[in-house]
Amino acid sequence: MKYDFEQTKQLLKQRLSEKRYEHSLAVAETAVKLAQIYDENQSKAYFAGLIHDICKDEAKEEQLQRIKSSDIIWDDKALKQPLLWHAMAGSIFIQDALNVTDEDIINAVRYHTSARAGMSKLEKIVYLADLTSADREYGDVEKMRALSKASLEKAMLYAMQYIISDLVAHKSPIVNDTMEAYNEFIM
Repeated sequence: MKYDFEQTKQLLKQRLSEKRYEHSLAVAETAVKLAQIYDENQSKAYFAGLIHDICKDEAKEEQLQRIKSSDIIWDDKALKQPLLWHAMAGSIFIQDALNVTDEDIINAVRYHTSARAGMSKLEKIVYLADLTSADREYGDVEKMRALSKASLEKAMLYAMQYIISDLVAHKSPIVNDTMEAYNEFIM
């Protein structure tokens, strides 16, 4: 597939706030750097990073409607987690509106918030790029950045531990995909 980055950026400018657009550019740049390190297709990584939040600024009701109107069977816990909806809705949107058929890109968008067991290299790259992009600022971001450049597997385990700890601290439910990803990386 040939990626039209300029056209995609124009679409993102229409769909996202300036802050979210800048975040998407930062994630795309980080994804390319990780793709270079881990021998992944850099154009594909840039595109997936660019579009990962394509539905983030949609109204929650619109995201949920897009999810429910698809023929995909979704985890009930995920459907009760509005913070995950933009990823699910985004994976549908890119297929319908952008004609994306590459399952690796679709899954990178779909699982960039929850992770899952059996993630591809591209999925891990986009997940970590979202957590470590230049615009991110949180307590462990520097450690996460260093780990992501040293080992995808170690970075994913650390990310899972960090995310699960944060969810527990906020008394938030943990979806099955996240727990299965954690279990895979810990074993």
